Amino acid sequence: MAELVLRPMTAPEIQHWYAQELTEAFAENERKPLPDILALAEAGRYRLLGLFDGPRMMGYATLWVRKGIPLVLLDYLGVSAALRSGGLGSLILARLREQYAPLVTESELPVAGDSQAANSLRLRRIAFYRRSGFVPVYEMATCGMRWQALAANADGCSTAEIAAWHRALYGPERTDVQIPLPPDQQPRPPYWMADR
Repeated sequence: MAELVLRPMTAPEIQHWYAQELTEAFAENERKPLPDILALAEAGRYRLLGLFDGPRMMGYATLWVRKGIPLVLLDYLGVSAALRSGGLGSLILARLREQYAPLVTESELPVAGDSQAANSLRLRRIAFYRRSGFVPVYEMATCGMRWQALAANADGCSTAEIAAWHRALYGPERTDVQIPLPPDQQPRPPYWMADR
């Protein structure tokens, strides 16, 4: 195996990532439409990075960025199905933490009434981020679900600053994003599914 490189994806690699990687790993309500992702990237607000061994994509990380906002949002993180549980996700996070500060991510919270297996997986994902140096900062909502926001490299930043930057990254057009989400409030459906 050559040295693994975390680099921007090319246009064909983005198409492969969306059709093969993202579709396999994330539920429909969690996947922004590809044209929306591409528009954000074209506007300089979204970065699509792949972890490559030569031409082979091993994993990926996508990031929301915005000029004038110091916070970077890790949106999607994943490892190709056949390569999971081998430390590649931790490797990607370590490289991101070397490059970005402060960094925030979102991990789905357990859902009342859902299966024990599904909720155990949600708790394992939160624990994975915590082991990787992220700390919980607040609960929030997007894509019609409750999430735990976790921050890394945020020493000296207040929770209020992180929340304000986090919300500003999404912009006012994302009416499904609620940061923070009060305990008694229900998440709104994702904007791409709101009219269904």
